[in-house]
Amino acid sequence: MLKKIYLFLFVVLMSFVAKAQSADSVYSRYLDFNLARFQGETEKLLGLGEAILPAADKLPEKTRINFYFAIGQVYENNDQPQKALGYYEKVAAAVPDYYVVHRGIGYIYLAQAKEIKDKLNASSDVGLTEKLKGDYETAARKALPHLEKAQACDPSDETLDEIKSLYQNLKDTEGLNTLNVRLKELSKHCIDLLEDK
Repeated sequence: MLKKIYLFLFVVLMSFVAKAQSADSVYSRYLDFNLARFQGETEKLLGLGEAILPAADKLPEKTRINFYFAIGQVYENNDQPQKALGYYEKVAAAVPDYYVVHRGIGYIYLAQAKEIKDKLNASSDVGLTEKLKGDYETAARKALPHLEKAQACDPSDETLDEIKSLYQNLKDTEGLNTLNVRLKELSKHCIDLLEDK
């Protein structure tokens, strides 16, 4: 009976050690990823980041959020905005006042809206035109709250012009007329740096 207890305790202890080593290994890879980021080794970043992704849940929560933002940037810089978007949205859900990620999300949706608008302007097919109008509105409405948060926390003439243009294209005068009130409210809670620990 005593042997069974010792064996059980040994197995439990080994599982904790294995988990700790695994978490330490992931964190070590995260440090390598960050070092490459800060040294500007862009050709290595995607591979280093993607090696971490399957085990990212082993990183401490704040570190994981930082990593998700960083890998999102890597994907965005590698012309993979859809992959970036998924990680940016995880960051925004975890730290809703981090306006930097909202700018990234907003501009990705804005690019989608502009692409749809170009197709809409080129289309003569009535059925396709109606579908594209709906798609444009969806993308624009997704972009707006993120662009507004970014604008509220870090005002930019370019971002403000894009916001106004979206409201005008949507023929949403109420949204446009109440913009300043929303921006003032959104500016009360702004985070510009993510904590790592």
